[in-house]
Amino acid sequence: MRQSVRDVTQRQLNAQRSFAMSRRRFLKGVGVCVAVPAFESLLPGSSAASVVGPSTTASGAPIRMAFLAIPNGVQQQSWFPSGEGKSFTLNRTMQPLEPLREHLQVISGLKHVNATAGGDGAGDHARASATFLTGARARKTAGKNIHLGISVDQVAAQRLGHLTRLPSLELTCDAVRKTGKCDSGYACAYLSNISWTSPTSPATPDPNPRSVFERLFGAGKPDDQQSNRNLRSQTDRSVLDFVLEDAGDLQRQLSGCDRRKLDEYLSGVRSVEKRLDAAASFGDVSQPQMDPPEGVPDNLNQYLQTMFDLLVLAFQTDSTRIATLLLAIDGSNRSFPDLGISDGHHELSHNQQKPGVAEKIANIDRYYMQHFGDFLAKLAAIEEGDGRSLLDNSMIVYGGAIGDGNRHNHDNLPVILAGSAGGAFETGRYLQPDDTPMSNLFVSMLNHFGVAIDHFGDSTGRLDAI
Repeated sequence: MRQSVRDVTQRQLNAQRSFAMSRRRFLKGVGVCVAVPAFESLLPGSSAASVVGPSTTASGAPIRMAFLAIPNGVQQQSWFPSGEGKSFTLNRTMQPLEPLREHLQVISGLKHVNATAGGDGAGDHARASATFLTGARARKTAGKNIHLGISVDQVAAQRLGHLTRLPSLELTCDAVRKTGKCDSGYACAYLSNISWTSPTSPATPDPNPRSVFERLFGAGKPDDQQSNRNLRSQTDRSVLDFVLEDAGDLQRQLSGCDRRKLDEYLSGVRSVEKRLDAAASFGDVSQPQMDPPEGVPDNLNQYLQTMFDLLVLAFQTDSTRIATLLLAIDGSNRSFPDLGISDGHHELSHNQQKPGVAEKIANIDRYYMQHFGDFLAKLAAIEEGDGRSLLDNSMIVYGGAIGDGNRHNHDNLPVILAGSAGGAFETGRYLQPDDTPMSNLFVSMLNHFGVAIDHFGDSTGRLDAI
């Protein structure tokens, strides 16, 4: 009897999921389920490493995909490198990335036409945020009839998210507003969300590091998770204290190299947990028109570092392979007292012609870049076998859909692509394609991730140059 294409496809998907789960280990204790990295010494000879499936490299290591959004455009004179191709010099804003330049592709010349006004008038920040990962035009409305398009991360999640415990992870370092009008007649949903599961359904990001940590390391139903959190709080114990017995059993099965990898990973988990505990000890932080969620640091440095570290842990444990992180909503008027900048970011971005203001914008751009560089360095330090690091096995987009915040242009966008997707990309370059839809980049990324797709958003083809 002839088998249907659906039956064959389902068996293939089941086999892929079985292989993915076979590479994953969990440490379990009271109310805790801690995923750990894949260890070479636990693989059955070389056979597991030779299996290649969607979202994996030739060695069997998973490929990760992340999109990091910055607000308000950039100070372009300080952003783009000089030179071209392999012969380029990083400008002032990107200097923190100098030790990682061989892992990067800086890209200019990309555009998002659907973020331009068209016939919709003002609202560039809302359109930029909405269009960044969708390539689609947002319907101008402040009501419930929002309409946009599916985002690139969710295309990947809907095709291959079944391979991991969390199909995707959506994070933000800003407040989330689900209702109301935020930008010249556009719904707040367009600004607060860069990830969309359908044209009418945003994937709401989590702003609370504590709840993200519990999603990664909690176990049981929500009520059970809360009682387990209370137990750990009352006994002043780490989540790791509850899995020590299981961890000891696992260590006895590992090689010396893998034992060091496990120790480094568990130390990283504990480091994040300590920062969350410290943040919670200060109590709630007063913010206008909202009660801040427990565990949100009042210090921006700590907030950004914690969110980036959680993303590292999520990728390191293969809890998910797809993530988005909104560093601040487009139009953010956040100040930066650590930089001696009391003015709001958005206000400054519209006054760059005034003496000293462009300098402040460049300093803010570099501030975000420093955190991005620290994140990449941590990925690069995690070995995954076959001579590659977690960063090598990733493709990470950093940028936004506004070029110059003063002009609100949506061409020549600030974009960095980090990682080589397991060796598929040629890194260490400054690429300068001419007037190219950013959606072309997304088509190429999806294809390298294992998603067979010819068109996305307003794409006109692939960006094969990467």
